[in-house]
Amino acid sequence: MRLRDWAQGSSVFLAVIVAGYVSTSYVDQRFASIGTHAPANGPAPTTCVGEDGSWKNWPWPNVPTLSPKCP
Repeated sequence: MRLRDWAQGSSVFLAVIVAGYVSTSYVDQRFASIGTHAPANGPAPTTCVGEDGSWKNWPWPNVPTLSPKCP
């Protein structure tokens, strides 16, 4: 392996680490603001599954497993 090959591989590795950090910071800021919009008066709404299989009261794209059915 030549020095040029090592430098190229190291730069790709470093670029992947930096891109991962930047995207993680963006996602944390983007979705943290969604979770803070809960109503101030009264309990927070619970996550539940509707009859059609859709999720209610869940602002994020991933959903919890085994949530209760909506009343």
